[in-house]
Amino acid sequence: MAAVRVRQHVNPLAQKYQTPVSPLDWEKVYAKPNQSLHLDIGCAKGLFLLNMSKIEPNWNFLGLEIREPLVVEANKLRSQLGLTNLHYLFCNVNNSLESLLSSLPPESLQRVTIQFPDPWFKTRHAKRRVVQPELVAELANYLAVGGVVFLQSDMEFVAMEMRDRFAAHPAYQKVGTEEWLAENPLPVPTEREIYTQNKGEPVYRALFVRREVGNQEE
Repeated sequence: MAAVRVRQHVNPLAQKYQTPVSPLDWEKVYAKPNQSLHLDIGCAKGLFLLNMSKIEPNWNFLGLEIREPLVVEANKLRSQLGLTNLHYLFCNVNNSLESLLSSLPPESLQRVTIQFPDPWFKTRHAKRRVVQPELVAELANYLAVGGVVFLQSDMEFVAMEMRDRFAAHPAYQKVGTEEWLAENPLPVPTEREIYTQNKGEPVYRALFVRREVGNQEE
């Protein structure tokens, strides 16, 4: 992948990121649009999804990223490799999720990953973090029953906030009784995960399953 100069931190509350994306024509995005969908929120360069899409050709993969140059390069590489079950989209997930997911084939969203999101350390910047209660609720409206949400971060306070927000919603059941998952349940690690573990530092992980709760989430 070509080296692309991008800003490390992008403020999702900035005016330029307030226009939601238009719904996608899934028939044009994927060769087989009715396959199960894995949504990766904050996909960065997209290498995690690239490798996942090779391992699981019977799944479709959608990466959302707010830094547009990364999306452009990721889609170029996807096209070069001829991967028809993979797509990257430039958007602000906190105002675009509903317009995207509402047009999906019913029950197709089966897996969501949010991995090593920008921590926005300062308390006054907490609203810039990606996992807000509104995002948790919107995902619950579209994630199929039995579908999963996988969260991980190398910042414990970020992982705790994400975990607690999903745990507080009745549509999600945390997997396991331990505080954190010891291992990544997916077959592909992210670049940040590899970097963190190579330094001997901990990664904080949690897994949730979408459960049947009637209309409580509406």
